[in-house]
Amino acid sequence: MEIIAGVDEVGRGSLIGPVYAAAVILNNSIEKKLFKDSKSLSKSKREILSKYIKKNSVWSIGKASVKEIEKINILNASLLAMKRAIKKLKRKPSLVLIDGNKLPKIKNYNLKSVIKGDQKIPSISAASIIAKVARDKMITNLGKKFKGYKWEENFGYGTKRHLKAIKNLGITNQHRKTFSPINKIK
Repeated sequence: MEIIAGVDEVGRGSLIGPVYAAAVILNNSIEKKLFKDSKSLSKSKREILSKYIKKNSVWSIGKASVKEIEKINILNASLLAMKRAIKKLKRKPSLVLIDGNKLPKIKNYNLKSVIKGDQKIPSISAASIIAKVARDKMITNLGKKFKGYKWEENFGYGTKRHLKAIKNLGITNQHRKTFSPINKIK
């Protein structure tokens, strides 16, 4: 029987924090029609589905740190996070379907990219959901340490409020300093 894993990443466009990726092998009994791209679901629906997915599948999360993003760029850091998630799975999949058009380099794995896979493939949608819930939780906790940036609302994306906070409060060690407009701030 073929074991298929879906993989997706979250946080590429954020100005702060690590990029997360999840890999998910869904159990056959799971209700696949429930899954959609995480961005199209409400926060509460994502959290409910994340618990459901974790309970009814084999899953793992990989991350790449701000330092790694700064060193190897966001694309390569995203691929690294994906690679880590795939390698952490407790079962080795016979096929790994990855959202997008780029693949991480991993020996002895059958990888296939799927453009808009988070909208088409339930296991990729599931990976999108658990990665987003995990990263959002981490960013919300980080926001408690760095008050004023409203990360619990913007999750580090370049909203007007976040950009104004950067101007007023400065750049933190969580900001990706190679990202625009942060790289223009002295």
